[in-house]
Amino acid sequence: MLALACLISASAVTAQELPVEQIKSQIKAYKKDVRGPYHRIKWFCDDGTIREAKDPCPNEIGGIQHASLKSDVEKLGKKHHIFFGNLLVQNENEAFWDEKNNHSRLKQYQLVKFLQSNDDGWIYRRGQFYRGAMQSEDEQAWGLDFYKWLLKNNKHTQGQFFLLKQSLNDIPHSGDSNLAQKMRSESKVLGNEISSFMNLRIKIHGNPEKSDIASVESYVSKHNSGLSSGQKKAFNSLLSTMKEYYKPLDIKDIQGLSNQLFNPHKTKINELLTGYNDGLSSKEKIEVLGPVLMYIRQHFEALNSENDKLAALDISNKIEKSVFQNSQEWAPSDLYDMLQKIDYLSYVAAATGLIELWEYDRIKSTLGLYKHKKQLTIAELNKVLSTARSVVEWSAGMVKANYSDIVETYSQFEPLAYGFIDDKIRSSIALDLGNSVGILGKYISGKSSIKNEVIGVSKPATIRGLNPGYAFGELVVIEGSIENINFSKDKIYVFNRPPSGLKPVAGIMTVSEGNLVSHVQLLARNLGVPNAALSQENLDDLAKYNGKKVFYAVSTKGNVILKTEGQMSSEEKVLFSKVERSTNKITVPVDRIQLDQTDILNMREVDASDSGKLCGPKAANLSQLKSMFPDHVVEGFVIPFGIFRKHLDNQMSGQNMTYWEFLTQTYAQCEAMKKANKTENEIEAYQFKRLSTLRTAIINMDLNPDFIAQLRKNFKDAFNKPIGQVPVFLRSDTNMEDLKEFTGAGLNLTLFNVLAEQKIIEGIKKVWASPYMERSLKWRQKYLLNPEYVFPSILVIPGVNVDYSGVVVTTGINAGGKDDLTIAFSRGVGGAVDGQSAETRMVSKHNNLLLSPSREPSFLTLPKTGGTNREYTTFEDPILSEKNMQSIRDMVEQVRKKMPKQTGSDYKGPYDMEMGFENDKLWLFQIRPFVENKKASSSEYLKSITPKINYNQNIDLNSKI
Repeated sequence: MLALACLISASAVTAQELPVEQIKSQIKAYKKDVRGPYHRIKWFCDDGTIREAKDPCPNEIGGIQHASLKSDVEKLGKKHHIFFGNLLVQNENEAFWDEKNNHSRLKQYQLVKFLQSNDDGWIYRRGQFYRGAMQSEDEQAWGLDFYKWLLKNNKHTQGQFFLLKQSLNDIPHSGDSNLAQKMRSESKVLGNEISSFMNLRIKIHGNPEKSDIASVESYVSKHNSGLSSGQKKAFNSLLSTMKEYYKPLDIKDIQGLSNQLFNPHKTKINELLTGYNDGLSSKEKIEVLGPVLMYIRQHFEALNSENDKLAALDISNKIEKSVFQNSQEWAPSDLYDMLQKIDYLSYVAAATGLIELWEYDRIKSTLGLYKHKKQLTIAELNKVLSTARSVVEWSAGMVKANYSDIVETYSQFEPLAYGFIDDKIRSSIALDLGNSVGILGKYISGKSSIKNEVIGVSKPATIRGLNPGYAFGELVVIEGSIENINFSKDKIYVFNRPPSGLKPVAGIMTVSEGNLVSHVQLLARNLGVPNAALSQENLDDLAKYNGKKVFYAVSTKGNVILKTEGQMSSEEKVLFSKVERSTNKITVPVDRIQLDQTDILNMREVDASDSGKLCGPKAANLSQLKSMFPDHVVEGFVIPFGIFRKHLDNQMSGQNMTYWEFLTQTYAQCEAMKKANKTENEIEAYQFKRLSTLRTAIINMDLNPDFIAQLRKNFKDAFNKPIGQVPVFLRSDTNMEDLKEFTGAGLNLTLFNVLAEQKIIEGIKKVWASPYMERSLKWRQKYLLNPEYVFPSILVIPGVNVDYSGVVVTTGINAGGKDDLTIAFSRGVGGAVDGQSAETRMVSKHNNLLLSPSREPSFLTLPKTGGTNREYTTFEDPILSEKNMQSIRDMVEQVRKKMPKQTGSDYKGPYDMEMGFENDKLWLFQIRPFVENKKASSSEYLKSITPKINYNQNIDLNSKI
């Protein structure tokens, strides 16, 4: 519903409170310690007592022996919820499942296992040899008991199919181990140590096949004389792991597990397995095993007991491993076979929990377009490609949704943690599905003349443009956290996910695009900033160009160019022949502002005609919506520009002048510096320093007593309760937002659900000061000629604790027609606008196309006590129902009819609307013009790189690929 700047700030503070340097120091020390993070061996008795190693628990009591942890390791858990322990037996079931913290402890256990495997034991480097620290049989028994406890309760398992399957690969319970991870980590260690082995290591990491065993054996034979005894031992271990990993599926092993199930599931799974034998081709094996995976996925919640569920999950994991291996051996020779492989691997992605079943139902007909056909058009092939690419993105998004919070926390003190998510994705069918989609994309690009020209990227077909534009500048590839990055307007950034508070930049490429209508995407679209989505593998490929000067362009059809400065054509160089490209800068219409209005206004006293006069467009348009749709808009009041301007006439603390004199003097000096030929950076530095002083002074100013009296009165009049008894939102609303040529979406501060009177008073001053934040200044100075005449008003409204909320743009963005709707929703309040991985749809009068499902694991709710609560969700059901979408259609139809008539506006373009649903009731929160950068979309250069495509061209499906 609203910008989350205050919450992002709060989470940044929490991250800073983590003693990162202390933890780094501890990790370093543990690696050298002969006991690692362990303290000493003790007996842990069943009656809760703890005894020394030489004093066993009495037989009549019973107990187990294992290591205790050092006190500073235990303190990390108690104080910061960081758990380095790799011992399961020391945990209580419920604490380890850690539901209230999004299963953090279980996920940390998995991550620690990964670090151990990939960093020579990590903090257990020497401690792993501490005799008696861990008893494998006790760990196995604990794991089995844990899963029986966990799977007994359907509440635990609801929506957690993917996490449960993943955890079973890491938590011992029946002698299983994560051989795929072990194989990658062992090859990685050897590759880092022996440069000539690196190519094979990359092959094993990125495209593993059974034939790799022979390749490694050949390598060892060829280089045997030059290998040390330690290296020979390491290669023997790797080969042993690979042979164990690539052992053929033992169907008797699977049948042994399926026979543990109660009927009808036992009979059905055994029936599905009857067609399997070792003589089948890889493709045929997948065709037999896939339906077993899907049967388990579809019937998992209905299984009778915890034993049935555990057996079913073990069956699923064993079969998934076999399907993964066989998919590498399935090498399509023609287009039909490639489409069939992509179709089937997408089916397996749904069957293994990488995408949800309802998501697969929405796309399976598109993926199956090739069936019973001899030809497909370019348009149809592009539709299949786009859908298949989505399956890969959604699958990667599922992994990130489950683990990114833990990875981001650990990465602050252990950079190796970043590899965990990549490892999980590469362990899944998403790896070969992505490879297959890349091959298909390259083939279709060749047939339709759509070609991405991207330096050093092995699979450019997986890159797609989001909004057009071109830029020249330094390429900055951010492989890790985006925290504390000092963004520059002259640089092009490649990162996993755009920060919500992104400052102006030259260009953007993201692995996780968030959604099409987030504030960052809308600002980028508005300013003509080129923006594209790419894969994690693409990002990894581009890392070697970090720091290089590059040219970057995205056409209106979405093809992407990224080349080094030396590769630029003369036409491309001309685009940047001046120091700065000319921009369509605009002037804030100061003559319309009525600063003599110094009384608070009820929303019912304001309408759209007051936008830019008394208040900003948020308040004016929402007030207009209140009169048009009174049952769908909350009550509220407006603090107009005039009240802020009146306060600027007060004496500024520490200065011999008023706030207004300080502000105007600042901009006058900037003009003088410009005339004196000072550099742009010098002028900018002076301005930001001065306005930072002004911002601090505004936050600390005393509000006028008459204004505070008005504030108290308007609370009673609007909300029938005194100030301090109803939590409200304080929404910044300036006169520079939502002009015809510019949207200021999300640039200034909004405060969530503020309750106490003093906090409301402090909040008003913070909102007034927010237009002078560096990010807000940089964005608007890129577009405005007179940025000093920016005045904030404030819209004060109560929060609605909606079930889900988001943005509706009344046109198709990047797809669809001008009358279609682009809809993005997330659960809770603040949905979609802040870059979340939202449920995004393209909706027409009768159709509803799913562009992407939500992958946002948490959401915010509004307690009556003020502030926000964070809750967690799963993805097994869509957010929006058909009833909700029909409500949206009906509302948009009414807005299109009523808005121009009732406002007298000549605006005929699309709208950007924020709304939410509470118990299926639609609430409107904002409406503004949807602004696109006309210069970018009409650029002659961008037209020249946009291919002309014959979408009706037919392609034979027996064509070689």
